[in-house]
Amino acid sequence: MNIHHLIESYGYWAVFLLVALESFGVPLPGETALIAAATYAGATHRLSVWVIFAVAASAAILGDTAGYWIGNKGGYRLLLRYGNLVHFDEPKVKVARYLFDRHGGKVVFFGRFVSVLRTYAAFLAGTTRMAYRRFLLFNAAGGIIWAAVYTFGAYFAGKTLARLSTPLDIAFVVVAVAVIVAGIVIARRRYASLLVKAEAAYPEALSAK
Repeated sequence: MNIHHLIESYGYWAVFLLVALESFGVPLPGETALIAAATYAGATHRLSVWVIFAVAASAAILGDTAGYWIGNKGGYRLLLRYGNLVHFDEPKVKVARYLFDRHGGKVVFFGRFVSVLRTYAAFLAGTTRMAYRRFLLFNAAGGIIWAAVYTFGAYFAGKTLARLSTPLDIAFVVVAVAVIVAGIVIARRRYASLLVKAEAAYPEALSAK
């Protein structure tokens, strides 16, 4: 999937569909599309950063809401039976359940910033029968802040890249990229730690009932 081609060809619609579907539970690069669109807007000014922000926030909230109701009606049965088809196996289910059972609303809010949870937190909120009003509050707050952070951060990065002219500018970008990579490494190590805790909390196979 060529994200940049989609952004250039379909603009806001590409952002809306990819973010909404990722939030709904389909493992698509919604966040990547948002970052690409905002960077493209900063570098070319062919898209409005404010519209991108509004589209991404709306798509995140609507997609999560749909995922919540699917989870509420279908429970773990669908995920445990068909999760492997979308690269969400039982260990990942246990990690998500471990976090959700203990932190509820915080998982909905901060899960928006974590790849695996971004796709499945809303579904798990539904399966655990989290009160819809409470879910909606954390979901809306997370979606709006997430969209703002990534949209405007990538937009200003795009503006910077468009006017790079000195070794100092290039060094600044290299350092920024290094920080992002370090964050990814730390997040993966954190996931490994959570996996151990989740297996200890749920040593038996999860029931699809």
